[in-house]
Amino acid sequence: MGGMTPSHSRHDRSSSVSLQEAVDRGGFYPPLVRHTLMDALDGREATHQIVHVDTHFDMEEVHRHITVLALADDVVVVAHLDDHTLEADEAAALGHSPGESPVESDTVARISTEVVPVSRIRSLILSEVHRQPEQFTPSRGLAEVSLTMNWTGGARFETFPTDCGNPECMVDHGDNGAFVPEDITLRIAATAEGDTAVDEARGFVRALRRACVTHAR
Repeated sequence: MGGMTPSHSRHDRSSSVSLQEAVDRGGFYPPLVRHTLMDALDGREATHQIVHVDTHFDMEEVHRHITVLALADDVVVVAHLDDHTLEADEAAALGHSPGESPVESDTVARISTEVVPVSRIRSLILSEVHRQPEQFTPSRGLAEVSLTMNWTGGARFETFPTDCGNPECMVDHGDNGAFVPEDITLRIAATAEGDTAVDEARGFVRALRRACVTHAR
């Protein structure tokens, strides 16, 4: 058989980037993220990964969320981490005095992980955006990729207290809720996250496709 094409070489380049390097590059509490992932991998070694950090602003606060997908042979670890400043009642429960100004210690990180067997993945969709398609060459980088991965075909219902918008209101307005799909949708753009992140995502999908075929029931 002939050698690997330039397209394959570029898109599989992410296999040379370790999970630790990708997490460190993300810059979102790297020691905590690494510890969480190592615990979920339980001795397995990740061969491909996507580390996606999303930052948004809410009034005067900055909120960050990181999603990590790590492929290790027959499983994919899906991890979500976000941070936020404690509300007054949460801070009080941790021993802070009422009216005390928020400090760095008032920030908490919430973490969730799931270990998904590759055999459970039901759908894997990759969308690619190419710059100047009339000048396409296989070795040229992508402008962005979007990944959708589904493994349950279902959703969970999350409830939360209804907020009237008045920070001084103590009235119970009941609960609200929303259906949250159990799949993953990520968009990685070269202009925001760099060509390396886009190549890494493309390499992850290629590797996961092969794993799905290998471990299909």
